[in-house]
Amino acid sequence: MAPAVPVPARRLRLAPSLLSADFSALGDAVTAAEAGGADAFHLDVMDGHFVPNITFGPALVAAVRARTRLPLDIHLMIEEPLRYLEPFHRAGGDTLVFHLEARSDPEEVVRAARRLGAGVGAAIRPDTPFERLAPLADRVDQLLVMSVQPGFSGQPFRAEVLPKIRAARARLDALGSTADVSVDGGIGPKTAVEAAAAGATFFVCGNSVFQGGGVAENLARLRASVTEGARRAVH
Repeated sequence: MAPAVPVPARRLRLAPSLLSADFSALGDAVTAAEAGGADAFHLDVMDGHFVPNITFGPALVAAVRARTRLPLDIHLMIEEPLRYLEPFHRAGGDTLVFHLEARSDPEEVVRAARRLGAGVGAAIRPDTPFERLAPLADRVDQLLVMSVQPGFSGQPFRAEVLPKIRAARARLDALGSTADVSVDGGIGPKTAVEAAAAGATFFVCGNSVFQGGGVAENLARLRASVTEGARRAVH
């Protein structure tokens, strides 16, 4: 019997969401999370139209860029992401993640982001079928499955999205892609295990990092959870 082919270790990354940080001391929150082991930062951009909230613009992204060398993951929860790719990339965004439910044509968004030299990700809401995301799997750096309705932090994780995470993982594996499967919403020590076991590799974590306890300790707990989940995924 031929020996089993080993499953390569997946890169697991924690991306604290700055929407959950203390805005009066945002620079300190960035410094603490970077020192505590964060792999990237996630910034939610909301326009008050695509979602019923307004948050960060390019100026804040630039301010965060000045405080850290870690990658900045820019989540464009806006109606027309195509119009705003350049200002957010110029401000320091490394990966620009747009929603398939937005008005901009997905193919045009991907092409425009590539022309800028930016990473690009495609996202879906919890109630959007994975089939809408699948055609872009070979052209993006990240497939983001929202595990809450976009717009506000602090919502509970919706376990019904786990099959979509598995589908995204299977699609990327079939392509031999190194793109991330990202999950955003309600990620804490317990749900991080479930998401990692389903195949997620990029974990947006907000309240579980910045609310209660020390940032470094919170990140260490999350790191242990995603590691355990990934171990379950390959056994």
